[in-house]
Amino acid sequence: MAASGPAEPRRTPSEPAPRTALARLAELHGVAPAYSPSPDRTVAAPDTALVAILAALGVDASTPDAVTAALARHAADAARRLLPPTLVGWGDRAPAGLDALPAGTVLRVTTEQGETRASAEGLPPGVHVLHATAPDGRTGEAHLVVAPTRLPAPPGRTWGLLVQLYSLLSHRSWGMGDLGDLAELTAWAGRALGAGFVQVNPLHAAVPGDPTDPSPYRPSSRRFPDPVHLRVEDVPEYPYAEDGDLLRTLPQRAGRLRAAVLREGALIDRDAVWELKREALEALRSVPLGPGRRAAYADFLAQEGQALEDHATWCALAEVHGSDWHKWPAGLRDPRSPETARARGELMDRVDFFSRLAWLTDAQLAAAQRSARDAGMAVGLVHDLAVGVHPDGADAWAQQDCFAAGMSVGAPPDAFNARGQDWGLPPWRPDRLAASGYAPYRRLLRALLRHAGALRIDHVMGLFRLWWVPEGRPPTEGSYVRYDAEAMLAVLVLEASRAGALVIGEDLGTVEPGVRERLRERGVLGTSVLFFERDWEGDGQPLPPEGWRADCLATATTHDLPSTAARLTGDHVELRASLGLLLGTLDEERAAAAADTREWLAVLSRLGLLHGTTGGSPASAEEAEIQAVHRFLLRTPARMVGVWLPDTVGDRRPQNLPGTWDQYPNWRLPIADAEGRPVTLEDLAASPRLHALLGVLRAESAAPRAAGGASGGGAGPGPGGGP
Repeated sequence: MAASGPAEPRRTPSEPAPRTALARLAELHGVAPAYSPSPDRTVAAPDTALVAILAALGVDASTPDAVTAALARHAADAARRLLPPTLVGWGDRAPAGLDALPAGTVLRVTTEQGETRASAEGLPPGVHVLHATAPDGRTGEAHLVVAPTRLPAPPGRTWGLLVQLYSLLSHRSWGMGDLGDLAELTAWAGRALGAGFVQVNPLHAAVPGDPTDPSPYRPSSRRFPDPVHLRVEDVPEYPYAEDGDLLRTLPQRAGRLRAAVLREGALIDRDAVWELKREALEALRSVPLGPGRRAAYADFLAQEGQALEDHATWCALAEVHGSDWHKWPAGLRDPRSPETARARGELMDRVDFFSRLAWLTDAQLAAAQRSARDAGMAVGLVHDLAVGVHPDGADAWAQQDCFAAGMSVGAPPDAFNARGQDWGLPPWRPDRLAASGYAPYRRLLRALLRHAGALRIDHVMGLFRLWWVPEGRPPTEGSYVRYDAEAMLAVLVLEASRAGALVIGEDLGTVEPGVRERLRERGVLGTSVLFFERDWEGDGQPLPPEGWRADCLATATTHDLPSTAARLTGDHVELRASLGLLLGTLDEERAAAAADTREWLAVLSRLGLLHGTTGGSPASAEEAEIQAVHRFLLRTPARMVGVWLPDTVGDRRPQNLPGTWDQYPNWRLPIADAEGRPVTLEDLAASPRLHALLGVLRAESAAPRAAGGASGGGAGPGPGGGP
């Protein structure tokens, strides 16, 4: 029997308890007062989390009186407001919500194209401005996003390669894969192999450090690519540099870096690579740009405008004051302050240097996509959009008004991680995005899609909601914050359709009901990974190929998961055991992994997909099993099939092992063969094992697919994922 406590104060029905009032206030601002880690369980968010998150949204909920006042202000604002900040229209239909306007309200639309119209119907795609005047004299103005109803499907069925660019070294790269290697890969894969796309990791600019964080998923800027990916010799000014001796010695030094990785077992050293490239790029500044090049650079500066100036200014200031802008002199922490303007003028030479690097990198990205399309690829490059940015980096500094101060994105506790996850990425404020007509989001998408045939969106569920964690609190003490998914999707569809690009959402892990359906409705493909595809609502058995959804990119693995060879052999269990990451005992984990593998191999055998697994060596049997896995993927109705490039040579090591930091060399490993020997791009092109596997794709990709499955199946439980 529970001990008795003080009697609760008597309240009238119109006077809600503080918790109820706080929960209602949170919901009004898109903050979830509770979440469901499983269908049969609901967990209340701590009051402290709700108060902190509301404060980050500019709402004081620190006391019961403050909550009451905030509720009253919200009600008064809603009564006065005629229009929300942003409205969405799909196709020729008028935006939802206009029917709630008072009768007799007069509308006027100023379109993005400069026209003035008296109706919100039949508008061209774009972001327009809607003005409304009600009979009582109230007026309102809103951004009106008009998008095509959905994105088109991929052009037929296509397969391609998935690769982390830094891991793909050639005999020409300077210690890590670069954009020259990417162009070479796309030309070879398209022309010689018949591949339709190459998907790469995020190429976003990193925050410089000592050492630099190698994760592509915690960038300084998502808007601008990192010049560390430049192929220096491909810069047009390279042959004309005055300091010829320097440019002759740098490739020699780069060759030593490359040899250390390829022959001596060294890790990829991003900082050492950048030090060499930076020396070379500084030397190239002495070469005057020709008239055509100068005009192209001027066009780029005008096109990128304030965003590029901010990015280059942050880079220049970081050279002087360090890469954490929170520790800069107070005046420089504000990108719009007089002190920052003065410092920009004093550092104009460095601002120009970093602006030029962005231009050069953009040009090589364009060349890589041209190489892909010239090679006959139906899609070409698939770029990757990280879920957020580093709190100390350029985007967080330049767009402070759009980010929630004191908050970090992560994931709630689940069956795979009882402590939850904190990814250390500040979230965008949904209210500020809506007030701007989603301008930062639009500009970001436009920049990424400029040289892409498709865009992969990491943790695509973030278009709907994100788990916010207050600074200094564990991930268990956070809550979900909802975004206007209709507006986020409309902007995404609008920008992708303008670029003629596909969109692939990484929808692995915990996905709330209805999300996949809404994404599919708008033509956004999902991601299905073989070993997660089971009948989770039934007997839990592997999902047969005809049960898979069609609107997806189907793969055997990803950068965050074991390679196919490691999973089939159980090597991934041994690796996790060596790092103390197992949830159960080693024997239990070994047995579970072996049972899972046997189950999948039985399915492959039953379908007649296993060829040549008897009578040969274990190595040949392993190759046959990996080929069978990809035959299975081709039996599904998936519109895109991705091959993890390290799988083509039997690589055992994951590129990233979630749950580790310095215990494992995440994001620093070159592609290697089954014995752990690094493999170059030239080695890949000559690999019999690769050609045998990709021969399966070439021979069978045109075979008849299983019928059905366009809306069935779907990824089941998997890792929560994240940077």
